[in-house]
Amino acid sequence: MSATRERRRPPASGVLPRADLDRALGAAVRRLLALQKPGGWWVGELESNVTMTAQHLLLLEFLRLRDEETTRRLANELLARQRPDGLWAIYWSGEPDLAATLESYAALRLAGLSADDERLAPARRFCEEHGGIGGARVFTRIWLALFGLWPWEEIPQIPPELALLKSWLPLSVYDFACWARQTVVPLTVVLHYRPVRNLPPERACHELNLGPVSRKATVGLLSDRALAWYAAQRVQPGREHALARAERWIIDRQELDGSWGGIQPPWVWSLIALACRGHGLDSPYLGRGLAGWERFMVEEGDRLRPEACQSPVWDTGLALVALRAAGVSADDQILRRAGDWLVAEEIRERGDWAVRRPGLESGGWAFEYDNDLYPDIDDAAIVAMGLDDLGLGRAVVERACRWMAGMQCGNGGWGAFDADNDSEWLYRIPFCDFGAVTDPPSADVTGHVVELLAREGGYEKEVRDGIEYLLREQEDDGAWFGRWGVNYVYGIGAVLPALEAAGFPPDHPAIRRAVAWLGAHQNEDGGFGEDCRSYDRSEAGVAWRGRGESTPSQTAWALLGLVAAGEAGSDSAGRAVAWLCGRQRPDGGWDEDFFTGTGFPRDFLINYHLYREVWPVMALGRVRRALTS
Repeated sequence: MSATRERRRPPASGVLPRADLDRALGAAVRRLLALQKPGGWWVGELESNVTMTAQHLLLLEFLRLRDEETTRRLANELLARQRPDGLWAIYWSGEPDLAATLESYAALRLAGLSADDERLAPARRFCEEHGGIGGARVFTRIWLALFGLWPWEEIPQIPPELALLKSWLPLSVYDFACWARQTVVPLTVVLHYRPVRNLPPERACHELNLGPVSRKATVGLLSDRALAWYAAQRVQPGREHALARAERWIIDRQELDGSWGGIQPPWVWSLIALACRGHGLDSPYLGRGLAGWERFMVEEGDRLRPEACQSPVWDTGLALVALRAAGVSADDQILRRAGDWLVAEEIRERGDWAVRRPGLESGGWAFEYDNDLYPDIDDAAIVAMGLDDLGLGRAVVERACRWMAGMQCGNGGWGAFDADNDSEWLYRIPFCDFGAVTDPPSADVTGHVVELLAREGGYEKEVRDGIEYLLREQEDDGAWFGRWGVNYVYGIGAVLPALEAAGFPPDHPAIRRAVAWLGAHQNEDGGFGEDCRSYDRSEAGVAWRGRGESTPSQTAWALLGLVAAGEAGSDSAGRAVAWLCGRQRPDGGWDEDFFTGTGFPRDFLINYHLYREVWPVMALGRVRRALTS
């Protein structure tokens, strides 16, 4: 804990003078306004974990682009992220993770550290205790198979013929979530070619190949054996046609900035797949992809790391909603510039989502700078609210609302990118052990959409069905699962404003149960926090529900829920406001080391560096507005 945070303790009482709230909010607003980029948007670093850094080093080696200076800086980053016990986690202050530790170990061996280096000794023991490479997830084993460190024959199979299947057939790529399908298609190409770039013996971690690890037999394992048999045959009818189709599928989905979906997994595997298909550095697709990937590098002193994704549209939409809640005028030129940028970022292309909704007009926004094929529903809802608060882009807001209404799932909820993408049987395929592979509806996305559509009017049926979904999804203890933020605190912070917008009175039983949950999980210091381990469905994970050290973003989410429930003047809200005011830095911002964002629950967690700035502004602004209305 820093000396600054130690000095600025919040008062024990929930009573906070209005002048203190005004001062804190004013300082936070000034800081957030100052963080706007010259082009009109806001964006903070999207910090993920060391597997991104390790895989970047392995990618450079595979493409024969690795140089010693870059290698040294990436190695510095990996060593700086090492836990005190010599292992690696996938989020700050997290428990040891096998994939992160094994991939970091392999990358550092590639960087020149010897197998006897004392800095690697704990990691080596940990990996050996967990089965070595054979005990790791499919992604890790594929990365190491690229360098002859693991046999390709031991990798679960998935064939390129997938790209030939019609969307209505079982195991079509459209059964997968958009992020998964964009990764799976290039991997089918890689799994066909099984390329190997042998490393010099002194840089190869052969010591971690302890042989295969037996896994629980499933129906999927039987099909995997059949696919492995077919992959080993010298004659494979139609295979070249399937590979060519998969290659074209990949090329057709490359974005203008060179990315695939603006996210790391499909991006790097598409580059590797194209290399397998004979694309060299002079290929316009490979060249554009590599150039775009360079823009994702974050330099910190003598360290280098890649972002897994970038979030300017999301950050900008949240900033607009927050600043308007804080009372910044809709005529403010900083806000108008942001609004104009967002209007220009509207997506009019028809992407993969149209496979399930062929007659629906496109609209909405994506998460990233140049993702024109994969708008997402959560971004569309937040951006539309921000533009609506400014009175800008009426036509684009209406298009976005129609698009979101058309993307509602059959059960009344909304997923992030696709409609009715909930084929749970995919998780029985041995290949699919790397995180979320489907995109079912979630309470947090549904809450944001319902909040918007209820405000807009004219979508009574969609709002009613969405509300029914949310009421069904409320947990027995009163909370809602947070798919895209950690975790139940985020779910409540998204759902209660939706219920308020839909006209639910504060005394509705669902709202009272949620308020009671927040009261029972507020920390003694007045703030709210929730550890990433709350995503674990085991008994150990249940103990972390709503539990963790207080953070600015999670405290703000709880406040958003309390305000929506009519509790802005409560002792609980007052203590949360006092915590935020007491922990504010002199420059108006907050510190937040904990990861409170979610990519895949339990498997990929995120520290959005702007969350610590934007959510408290939104929450404090709504508190002040509620207290003065």
